[in-house]
Amino acid sequence: MAENRGKLLLAGFLAIATAGMGFGVRGALLQPWSEQYGFTFTELGEITGGGLLGFGLVILIAGFLLDALGYRLLMILAVACQVVSAVMLFFATPVFESAGKDATYQVLFWSAFIFAVGNGIAEAVINPLTSAIYPERKTHYLNILHAGWPGGLVLGGLIGLLVGSIQWEILLALYLIPAVIYGYIALVERFPQTAAQQGTISYAGMLRDCLVPFFFFMIVVQAMVGYVELGTDSWIAKITGSILDDPKKGIMLFIYTSCLMFVLRFFAGPIVHRISSLGLLFVSACIGTLGLYLISDAEGILLMVIAVTVYAVGKTFLWPTMLGVIGEQFPRSATLAMALIGCAGMTSAGLLGGPGIGYKQDRFASQELEETSTQAFLRYQAEGKQGFLFFKPIQGLDGQKVGVIADQGARLEHDKQIAIEQGEWDTDKFAQLRSLDAWWQDAKQYSDQDGPAVAEAGLMGSRMAIRFTALIPAAMAVCYLLMILGFKAKGGYKHAAEEE
Repeated sequence: MAENRGKLLLAGFLAIATAGMGFGVRGALLQPWSEQYGFTFTELGEITGGGLLGFGLVILIAGFLLDALGYRLLMILAVACQVVSAVMLFFATPVFESAGKDATYQVLFWSAFIFAVGNGIAEAVINPLTSAIYPERKTHYLNILHAGWPGGLVLGGLIGLLVGSIQWEILLALYLIPAVIYGYIALVERFPQTAAQQGTISYAGMLRDCLVPFFFFMIVVQAMVGYVELGTDSWIAKITGSILDDPKKGIMLFIYTSCLMFVLRFFAGPIVHRISSLGLLFVSACIGTLGLYLISDAEGILLMVIAVTVYAVGKTFLWPTMLGVIGEQFPRSATLAMALIGCAGMTSAGLLGGPGIGYKQDRFASQELEETSTQAFLRYQAEGKQGFLFFKPIQGLDGQKVGVIADQGARLEHDKQIAIEQGEWDTDKFAQLRSLDAWWQDAKQYSDQDGPAVAEAGLMGSRMAIRFTALIPAAMAVCYLLMILGFKAKGGYKHAAEEE
């Protein structure tokens, strides 16, 4: 057993905190990006989803490479990816000014993707590493390890409060601080060997262990966990801020729920001891379902605090406890099994969660505005249609135009005057802004009636997106109940080692 396992656990904790910081700050930037670059919610969901997709794919690839390259080299590669991602951020605004919205979308998408590649490499290392160095209490220490996620979200949320007062690129790049620290620990500390490196099991043996119905069922359930936890987290600050009509309150609630998760994850061990890992997952899914529904229906800050508290309690233990179950049921194949499970969760969050919740907001918001004021919808609709999976393509609302009506063109006029004073208003650099200004000069005569209609449509989109998302943890609860009943039929839930 590694004598330095506390330091290795700290490195893993900081690696997850790095991911959480980047995720948290990026969540606070969705509304500013929408207003600055004109992205629809679907496009914003694709940017955040691209990050999660990269996360998921790389967990799988790194899981296969772990036994060949070892823990240390992969952790250093993770830091390198996060540095590259941070550098790319500073090209977004210059690219927008010279090449427009679509090119900026590509910069932000690939920056998020590369950042997530680093996160995925780290995740592929730290989950089996923690399971290996704490074999006696896997679920407990995996929950402690993953307390780094809400810890990073808290820091990210606090940094997000500075959006508007400090250049957003600098704020988002602050995740490099914990990244450098865990990179240093990886350089100087000694890591244990994996099971395959020790010769106790081969890749073929690990694959055989995983080719069972229970594991495939867990893959499906983990995909739902990724959708409901990470997909929702991509949007929750923006959505609660919209419902409360105050983006700062949305960020504060995000910080509050992340603090609650951070604390609760240190107490998973005693809970699992009483009701088992599957019992904890079942209860969590039920509470999460209730929390999301309450958020979608909340009016006022008090009810919203209650709603997000219920939601936070529900989602706290899902991800790390799923990993704990995998570690308990597939102890010899943890390296591969955890990589596959992590890939399922992150890929689902990236392909389905972020874009899906963004699509739902676009769909219900545009539908509401078109029904209440067709002319307003024609003025504020985005240029092209966007679909999601097999759902019909819809024409969402243009984020830049919605941002202009929200402040009655104040920010647009401010930026215009600065450009005029600098003598650059007629240059290519401000072509996008001139186009927006020309639209506003025509649309502002209708702003008194358009403003309330657009705001109400956005609120409807936020509420309905969360309400439909609540169906996912409800389905998860059914799955966990089936698992509990299945193990009960075989004599109760036991660790695989206990059955040998």
